[in-house]
Amino acid sequence: MQVTETLNEGLKRAYNITVSAAELESKVNEKLKEAQPEVEMKGFRKGKVPMALLKKQFGPRVLGEAMQETVDGAMNEHFEQSGDRPAMQPEVKMTNDDWKEGDDVEVAMSYEALPVIPEVDFSDVTLEKLIVKADDAGVEEALANLAETAQDFADRDAGEAAEDGDQVTIDFVGSVDGEEFEGGAGEDYPLVLGSNSFIPGFEEQLVGAKADEAKDVNVSFPEEYGAEHLAGKEALFKCTVKAVKKPVAAEINDELATKFGAEDLAGLKGQIAERLEAEYTGAARAVQKRALLDALAGKVSFELPPSLVEAEAKQIAHQLWHDDNPEVEGHDHPEIETTEEHTGLAERRVRLGLLLAEIGQKAEVSVSDAEMTQAIMQQARQYPGQERQFFEFIQQNAQMQQQLRAPLFEDKVVDHIVAQAAVTEKEISKDELQKAVEALDEE
Repeated sequence: MQVTETLNEGLKRAYNITVSAAELESKVNEKLKEAQPEVEMKGFRKGKVPMALLKKQFGPRVLGEAMQETVDGAMNEHFEQSGDRPAMQPEVKMTNDDWKEGDDVEVAMSYEALPVIPEVDFSDVTLEKLIVKADDAGVEEALANLAETAQDFADRDAGEAAEDGDQVTIDFVGSVDGEEFEGGAGEDYPLVLGSNSFIPGFEEQLVGAKADEAKDVNVSFPEEYGAEHLAGKEALFKCTVKAVKKPVAAEINDELATKFGAEDLAGLKGQIAERLEAEYTGAARAVQKRALLDALAGKVSFELPPSLVEAEAKQIAHQLWHDDNPEVEGHDHPEIETTEEHTGLAERRVRLGLLLAEIGQKAEVSVSDAEMTQAIMQQARQYPGQERQFFEFIQQNAQMQQQLRAPLFEDKVVDHIVAQAAVTEKEISKDELQKAVEALDEE
């Protein structure tokens, strides 16, 4: 086997690999000899089929396997000897298209090598650890917001009209072309105006209604309505408004606390304080991480594989386009061109990604099975009732596993670096932390 370098410019590499016919034949014979003891063929005892017959029967298939294994072996040997690590899957293609059995095999291999990443001294990296305490005002504010989510409804004053967000209790009877239809009637139905739980246009017509008032509501069923006999039809609903209630926040007391799983109000406040401080800690960590990445970006410089930068720039451009066009959910849209801004962001991400990967590898940072399981379970909670299916999907999908593993690995590498940096603590207010977090999105 012969490997000849044809390109070595920057990180770009190209080689011609020649596998001799004799080497291939030797490999085929070796594989056939390994298989011979287990081969059974009519007219021969097990393991006694002649090699010539084996070669005639299985030779072409084994030859293909031998070619693939030989080329793969040559590539692996090259990477071991050269120390190169390809940035992406190498491009490999056979160059003698007119190849026939008995000819040498000629293969061209090209790739971009990962750069040599310099050592980084973290001792002169200075970072701040922002500390925010959950004060009484913050707890009370969160408690008030919690009470609003557990809102109740109280009767409006007599003669007061219903507003959007109010709850009206109604009796109603629906008809199409003067005939009542099944499922079109109800009694003492509590309807929150603006909840969009009824046919479009229904709730808006009850805004302004008063208790003990009769109201005719005219609507059109949507064309895609589930019941075919009603789809697209105009309907009349005769409604009687029996009560009009306005939303009121739940009272902040022990009863509210029990609704949220606490023993009493003091216990609920304690839970809220813990949750707030956990949120503050997470936000402060994001600020510190950005400061660390900024510091690292200014400490190292090395050549980047163009293919990685291009792929990352395309991904950034695609994501930003969808952020600006949220109504487009699929990918059936014009091709999105990358700009210098996208490329600049991509270069930073690729550089920092390669650097963190190198630091993590040298520090033997790893993500444990338990950490992966916890991450998968956390993601699975987003799919209530389908947690098991999601878990099994992740287990069978290597790409999804990598998507979950990558941020866990990165965070552990960040922790490793922070442990070696000079870190000072700084206590700030919630508002100051909020401004620091908002500044991350502006950069």
